[in-house]
Amino acid sequence: MNKKILFDTSIWVDFFLGVKSDQTDLLTNYIDEDLPQYFCPTIIQEILQSISNAKQFVQIKESLLVFNILNDNPIEAAIGAASIYRHLRKKGINIGKSNDCLIALYALKKPANIIHKDRDFDLILNNPDTYKP
Repeated sequence: MNKKILFDTSIWVDFFLGVKSDQTDLLTNYIDEDLPQYFCPTIIQEILQSISNAKQFVQIKESLLVFNILNDNPIEAAIGAASIYRHLRKKGINIGKSNDCLIALYALKKPANIIHKDRDFDLILNNPDTYKP
């Protein structure tokens, strides 16, 4: 069975801005081919909080909510993300954005591949003992 695909906020922002890259080309392919894509609440929040136009906010919000959502109990997700952050910090690995730990948690639990351009995900996902359910 193939893993789910979770496109990080950075890829969606580039997509909305018309930035061409391997990641945005893959996202475009997923959209064009109507392939399953996944979101998590954190990515939805990050995308929506960057939109200043009220009409665009509503349109994009409605569009995002038709996708598959990787969801979890918010308390368990917060504790799991904090555990990832702490585990890596103990190993001397600094994660710049703690939200990336939360996004990674959803991907690790479900499981899903994260398409991203963010160093934090490389640090999190390249440490196999980062997450223990």
